[in-house]
Amino acid sequence: MKVAIINFSGNVGKSTVARHLLKPRIPEAEVVAIESINAEEGETQSLRGRQFDALQEYLQVADNVIVDIGASNVEELLAAMKRYRGSHTDFDHFIVPTVPALKQQQDTVATLIELARLGIPTSKIHVLFNMVDETNDFAREFEPLLAFLTAHPVAHADPACRMTANEIYGRVRRSGADLAALVADDTDYKAAISAAAGQAEKVTLAQRLATRRLALGVVPELDDCFVALRLSQEAKPSRPKASRAAE
Repeated sequence: MKVAIINFSGNVGKSTVARHLLKPRIPEAEVVAIESINAEEGETQSLRGRQFDALQEYLQVADNVIVDIGASNVEELLAAMKRYRGSHTDFDHFIVPTVPALKQQQDTVATLIELARLGIPTSKIHVLFNMVDETNDFAREFEPLLAFLTAHPVAHADPACRMTANEIYGRVRRSGADLAALVADDTDYKAAISAAAGQAEKVTLAQRLATRRLALGVVPELDDCFVALRLSQEAKPSRPKASRAAE
């Protein structure tokens, strides 16, 4: 399966979607970051947007790829797809994350329009609602985008395909930890805190406990969001197993 994560706008969580939602749930998927600035670290590869022909070649031989397209490269990449007629068919799905901010919703609409102009069918374009605040009215927060999709149904947009605003992503990004590893962590943190020698160590352990609790809470949400994307029957949620030694 080849998936592109795309939006003209930045700050919609494309990298979070790639690394924490899709990669753990698409077997043996590799993340490729297309970004001129701030290239991804770790397991990801980085390509400049203008190297579209190299990306095309790679997509022909790879099995499972998640392409994280940086906002600064979207226009260039779409222009390349227009030049290489039919190249959009190299991707099985296009995921367009969006957030409640009005500018990002407007950019999302522009992204959906351009994808539709390329001839990509509705069934291959998926809107993902990110940074959702469950205390607010969902329909009101996303009213501009939902109104556009009602008038122009160019994408699959299931409100169940949502990721809430959660500090776990910031914690993981800062620490370099992995959500699955956090969930599988069997450390008895309460016992460790009681046995800790000093206050600083206790605070550090308490922070790790809080991070693990956040991870335990967000993984089921990610599973539900992935199911709502309806990418395929082959790619299924793989919820990490939590240890019985919870805390």
